Amino acid sequence: MSSAQRQSRSSRWNPRLPVFLSEAPDLATASTMLASRDIPVFPCTPGGKQPLTNHGFRGASSDVSTVRNWWQRWPDANIGMPTGAISGVDVVDIDVHAGGTGFGAFERATSAGLTEGWAWLVRTPSGGVHAYYLRGQADEQRSWQVPGQHVDFRGDCGYIVSPPSQIDGRSYGLIAVAQHRATPVDAAALRAFLDPPRPTRPPASMPAMGSRPNKLADWVASRPEGARNHGLFWAACRMVEDGHAFDATAGLLGEAARSAGLSDQEAMTTIRSAYRIASRLGAVNNARPTTAAEAVAL
Repeated sequence: MSSAQRQSRSSRWNPRLPVFLSEAPDLATASTMLASRDIPVFPCTPGGKQPLTNHGFRGASSDVSTVRNWWQRWPDANIGMPTGAISGVDVVDIDVHAGGTGFGAFERATSAGLTEGWAWLVRTPSGGVHAYYLRGQADEQRSWQVPGQHVDFRGDCGYIVSPPSQIDGRSYGLIAVAQHRATPVDAAALRAFLDPPRPTRPPASMPAMGSRPNKLADWVASRPEGARNHGLFWAACRMVEDGHAFDATAGLLGEAARSAGLSDQEAMTTIRSAYRIASRLGAVNNARPTTAAEAVAL
């Protein structure tokens, strides 16, 4: 999909559309409202999330006649909507369970500048929140889960249930539409923040403390598949502790990581995660910088 196509998809969402959906008199009206704006939808079980179509979210359609026929057949069906490039929106799902809530993790991510650009917020029947982000120009961002933080990401190959659907008599309801400028969410950076690399001990072959940056870069470039992110994270932490600026580390270790086979996005996400964690911890004066890093529980 071209950049122009991605931009066109996100532009289908104007600030009034979430309001219109939340105020729709019935599910059929809301579903055709989305389809008429070229936003694909599909029916889910009444009061549930299970797709009623044979191919699930992959069978979603923006053909108004098809959508109208679905809701004539199942007038109480909840509205499923694929997320990601196909619909032009990504969703950060802040869960609320008996075992915990994702609100604290989301607030920390917002303070770190990772989630502040939401376009609108929807309260879910469980008491959680769906934060919607316009996709914009981002490349593929696949869905993922971080169960320990009670935060999920719904992007490509994912879907959500849209207002005014209901579960157990409780509706998906609009909380707020952004008064700030809506910006896309960097799903890879958010995941790295919520679930950063936590190696238990330094790699056996890691260069000694005080090694020249070029030696660290050579070591990162030599990492085999399965050890590349691990090694890059440790080397970046060491660069932080030695006082090197982010740009210098990103340039040196980023090139080394690419030589090892990591993509630009993977490399930058890992380096940013190392700087975010190590910088929050402050200077480390002992010979094992990683012990402090392991103690951070995001």
